[in-house]
Amino acid sequence: MLIDLIVRDAEIHTMDSERPTASAMGVWRGRIIGFDSELDGIDARETISLPGKVIVPGFIDAHCHTTWWGLGLAAVDLGEVRSLDELYALIRAEAERLDDDTAWIHATGYNHKHTGGELPSIDRLDEAAQGHPVYIRHCSGHRSIVNRAALELAGVLDASFPDPEGGEIVRDAAGEPTGVVDETAQEVIQGLLLPYSAETIADALDRATTRYAAVGITSFTEAGVGGGWIGHSPMELQAYRLAARSGRLHARAQLMPVLDALHEVSANADDFAGEGSALGLDLGLESGVGDEVVSLGHVKVFTDGSLIGATAAVTEDFCGHPHGRGYLLDTPEQYRERVLGAYRAGWNIAMHAIGDRAVDVAMDIIAEAQERYGRREVPNRIEHAGVTRPEQVTRLAELGIAVTPQASFTGPLGTQFMDRMGPERTPYLYRAKSFVKAGVLVAGSSDLPVADNDVLRAIRSLVDRLTDEDTVFGSANERVSPHEAVKMYTVNAAVACGVDADRGSLQTGKLADFVVLSASPFDTATLYDATVEATYLGGVSTYLSSAQQ
Repeated sequence: MLIDLIVRDAEIHTMDSERPTASAMGVWRGRIIGFDSELDGIDARETISLPGKVIVPGFIDAHCHTTWWGLGLAAVDLGEVRSLDELYALIRAEAERLDDDTAWIHATGYNHKHTGGELPSIDRLDEAAQGHPVYIRHCSGHRSIVNRAALELAGVLDASFPDPEGGEIVRDAAGEPTGVVDETAQEVIQGLLLPYSAETIADALDRATTRYAAVGITSFTEAGVGGGWIGHSPMELQAYRLAARSGRLHARAQLMPVLDALHEVSANADDFAGEGSALGLDLGLESGVGDEVVSLGHVKVFTDGSLIGATAAVTEDFCGHPHGRGYLLDTPEQYRERVLGAYRAGWNIAMHAIGDRAVDVAMDIIAEAQERYGRREVPNRIEHAGVTRPEQVTRLAELGIAVTPQASFTGPLGTQFMDRMGPERTPYLYRAKSFVKAGVLVAGSSDLPVADNDVLRAIRSLVDRLTDEDTVFGSANERVSPHEAVKMYTVNAAVACGVDADRGSLQTGKLADFVVLSASPFDTATLYDATVEATYLGGVSTYLSSAQQ
C-alpha cells in the first residue's frame, strides 16, 4: 500500500488517553491511518524523519477575529506606538502617502496603556489627517477613535444626535465629540465603510491565516460575522468559501453569525420545538452546517463591553472610572427572547460576557434554553468569562457551559485589568485552574487582534500567569500544568467548537492536522524554549521554518 505521508522518529503526543505517545504516524487523503507498528509494510510518497522533534495536534483558536486582523495588516499599525506624538506622526505620514483626498486613514492596534492612559486629541487628529477621515480601532475592539471628518460623514457631530442603545459617542462637558466612539456606537462609523467585498475579505484571510500557520494554528473560530459592529459583510460566509476555493485560507474556519444577523423565520407548526417560529437564517441553516474547511458554529451574542474600556457589566464599581459598573448592551428580557428563539432554531449559543453581572445574565438565559429545549452534544459557551465569582464557577460546571478565557491577555493587558478591578476582586480575573477543578470546559483562544495569537506564549502564560511587568496576574492559584494548558488549545477547543470528531487529538481516522515543535511544551524545563518548526493541515505543510526547509 502506498500512502501520502509517513512521519518517523518524532516524539508524538497524541492527546489521546488510550494512545498518548507514538514515534511514527501515517497519513492518507488528509487523515491519519495509523501509528508505529500499524505502518509496518506500508510505503509513502513522502517520508519525513524528525529526530528530536515533538509533534502535537494542530492548535485551535476558539475565539478570534481573523478578517478584522487581516484587514488591519494592511492598515497603519499602532501596536508599537509609545507616545501620542508618534501616533500623530504616523497618521500624518499616511495622509501624505494617500493620493485620493477623500480616502480614509485606517489604523489598528492602538492601546492607550502605551500613551500613559491618554487618548488622542480630536484636534490633533484633524491636523495630522489633513482633511482625511480617520478610523482607529482600539485593540479591545470595543472602542474606536475618529476625527471630525469621519464624524461629519456619519452625521453625528451635532450634540443632539442620540447615542445608539448599548453605545456612546463620547462628548466633553460642552457637548462636543472627543472622537471616542464606544461599543455599538461604532456602527455609525462602520456603516460608512461596510460591506467589504468578498475579494477584499479573502485577501485579508490570506494575510491572516498565513500567519496563523506560523504559530501552529490549524483551526479557528471567527467570533462574529454577518452583522453588528463586528461583522464585515452580510456575505461573509461566501467570502470565506471564496478564500478556501482560491487557496487563500490556510486554516480551517468556523464562523459565528452574530445574533443581529438572524431574523424571524417560520416553519411547520411541529418544527422549532412545536412553536413554529424562531430566529435563524434562511433554508434552515444552523450550527454545524458546512464542511471540514468552512462551517457555521455558535451564534454570537454580545451582552457587555470590555474591561479596558470599563464597559464590561460588573457587580461592583470599577476602580477610578466614570463608567462605574459598566453596562449591558441590551436588557436581559430582550436578550432572553432573542436567544431562546435562536436556540430553538438549532443554533448553539455563545454569549460574550466579560463582567460578572453579564455572566449572571448569560448563565440565566442559557439555563432556560437548555431546560426548555434540552442540552445538546455541543456545549453552549460563554466567551471570555473575564470576571467570575466563586459561585459562578460552580454554576458554569453544573450547566455544562464551556468558557473561552484568553491567556494571551495576561502579558500585555493583565496589569490594566487588575487596576480596573482592585485587589479584592483581582483573583476573579480570567480564571484557569478554578475552572479546571470545577469541571468547566476551558477552550483556548486569543481574541486576536485584542492580543496576539502566539499559542505557545499563551500556554506559558497559563503556566506562570506573569504580566509584562513581571507580576502575577489575578492569582497564582489559577496556574495550570503544561499538559492542562496544551489540552485547552487542542482537545478542549475542539469539543467547545463541536469539531472533536475530526480534530483536537491525533487518532486514526481524524484529520492529519499537527504541529512540529523544537522542544516539548509539556515540561517547564523546555516549554520556554519550544518554537513552531512546521505546521501541517491534512498532512500538507502550511508552514516550514528555516530549520525544516
